Amino acid sequence: MTHHPKLLRAGVVGAGVFGGYHASKYASAAGVDFMGVFDPVSDRARAVCAAQGGRAFDSLNGLIEACDVITVASPAVFHHDAVRRALLAGRAVLVEKPLAATVEEARELAELAAQRNLVLRVGHQERFVFDAMGLFGDLAPARTLSARRMGVPSARNLDVSVTLDLMIHDIDLVLALAGGAPGRVEAQMIDGRAGLADHVRCTLEFASGLTAELESSRVAEARDRVMQIAYADGRSVEVDFIARTFAASPGLALNPDFADAGAARDSLGANVAAFLDAVRGHGTGYPAADGEDGRLALETALRIDAAAGARSRL
Repeated sequence: MTHHPKLLRAGVVGAGVFGGYHASKYASAAGVDFMGVFDPVSDRARAVCAAQGGRAFDSLNGLIEACDVITVASPAVFHHDAVRRALLAGRAVLVEKPLAATVEEARELAELAAQRNLVLRVGHQERFVFDAMGLFGDLAPARTLSARRMGVPSARNLDVSVTLDLMIHDIDLVLALAGGAPGRVEAQMIDGRAGLADHVRCTLEFASGLTAELESSRVAEARDRVMQIAYADGRSVEVDFIARTFAASPGLALNPDFADAGAARDSLGANVAAFLDAVRGHGTGYPAADGEDGRLALETALRIDAAAGARSRL
């Protein structure tokens, strides 16, 4: 007789763009029964379910009760309540970045997941592209890093600063390389409205000796995502994340075919798959971001906004 592992019942909170992406990943995943979506705007939930299956739940608690694993892809200000309720109900959670709206909320969620031995992952999926390239590999310590993440105007995520919206991806990657929080943070707001930053530059200095210069805008004329890293052994790499190419010093052990790797082609899918593996007790979870990683990225982003004299949310 064939043994069938238990189906994981999965649901999504939030029926926006990313909620739809997560729903499609669950709907097509092996060993997953996609239960449906909760969104306060029920028409949006119904639209996602019409495309992916499942049903539109009329309450958050109803969705949590019906599921084993939950993705929270609602606006950031609602993350804490939804993640907390799911964890208290004993559910594993994958939450889109940022983990929460305040450092206190993020700390509570990370501690709650640890206390209850529940899987909590955060949507810092750029880590999977970085890993596919080999940038988390056995390389000399990074000494300088500069990253530029420029986006064109969009109606999405305008309730939070560009630091929490776009720069947080690079912040998380830098923190993962540095292995801890920055000691010194300097920042300036180049552009913004009502004190909410739309274009920020910052410098982060770490005890490891790494200095990182980050710049992000969501009011740029064209999309641009470039990162340069110089290592202690004199080697360096420049990555174009949009073209999915890099130029590196000879002897730097990176994967030239990284763009063909599944994790680089579909980093969100890779993060969802790693989350499901962790819930089933498979794999190490690497390189996914856990609750503590999410808290540290949020805390650093808020420090940058404070240093820039900018608000982090409307």
